[in-house]
Amino acid sequence: MGWFFVFLAACFEITGVIGLKSFSQRKSLKHAVLFFGGFGLAFFFLYLSFLSLQVSVAYAVWIGIGTAAAVLINMIFFGESKSKIRIVSLVIIVVGVTGLKAVS
Repeated sequence: MGWFFVFLAACFEITGVIGLKSFSQRKSLKHAVLFFGGFGLAFFFLYLSFLSLQVSVAYAVWIGIGTAAAVLINMIFFGESKSKIRIVSLVIIVVGVTGLKAVS
């Protein structure tokens, strides 16, 4: 169940990142709810994951998924750079998180 909570936390972190980007571009209640609600629920589910998983591993996986997803979303939907070095760096993050999960 802990990994399910990490997955939910990562999904809500992505929602929070989208809300943050949207709120920074245009202040509205909808964007504020996405921003604060997304990150609030992300931390709630991350906390629940800590009840059954090692904090260091659950946190690293959550950060890795959230970072990779945020980069991809910003590249696809918000026109951020798609340089080769950026994509290679993203792959390194995914490999590192997968390695942490594999050895825990």
